[in-house]
Amino acid sequence: MSDDCDTCDGCCGDEEPTRPSIYTDARAEMERRDYAKVLATVGGLTAVGSLAAPLMGLTRVFERGYSGPVYSDGVALVDGEGNRVPENALSEGEQMTVFPEPRPGIADAPTLLVRYPEDAYGGETAMESTVGGYAAYSKVCTHAGCMVSDTEGSTLVCPCHFGKFDPTSGASVVGGPPPRALPQLPITLSSDGYLVATGDFEGPVGPGGE
Repeated sequence: MSDDCDTCDGCCGDEEPTRPSIYTDARAEMERRDYAKVLATVGGLTAVGSLAAPLMGLTRVFERGYSGPVYSDGVALVDGEGNRVPENALSEGEQMTVFPEPRPGIADAPTLLVRYPEDAYGGETAMESTVGGYAAYSKVCTHAGCMVSDTEGSTLVCPCHFGKFDPTSGASVVGGPPPRALPQLPITLSSDGYLVATGDFEGPVGPGGE
């Protein structure tokens, strides 16, 4: 190696030129920024998707194009396995999800069935639509169409935006953004001891319909 290499500017053929650090290279900085933007975009799309999912689920409540009633007089309430719901299905303070007995045009219509002592009901409850301590309400939240699937004590809670409903007062709104109560379903007992509807929901199901 020549002594001149001590003073040259990296011109010696047998010495590798100095490479810029990725921490100082402007191109690497731009790549990191672009990568961060991609991550932020993906995160934002994921959040939007999580909010859209309940609304997409709502479109599956009825088959496409169906515009008729969900329940009608004499339609039996059934559990998730399609079994009719007997009078002794619930104890006081319990609840379950039920559906209208399958009919053409209806794919799924989740309904909350609750049971409390008869003297616990009041407020906006349509007492003529209850029977044996049972009351039934649409499970589709009136705010954004999510399923009202949580509880806080006896209060029904929608997990999407924390709408709260009182099942002993006609499922009236007691917290959160829902604009109106869950519509009540009029029910009675059939002659053979099963819960049946006496008509359709007493109000529109899901968001809107004010």
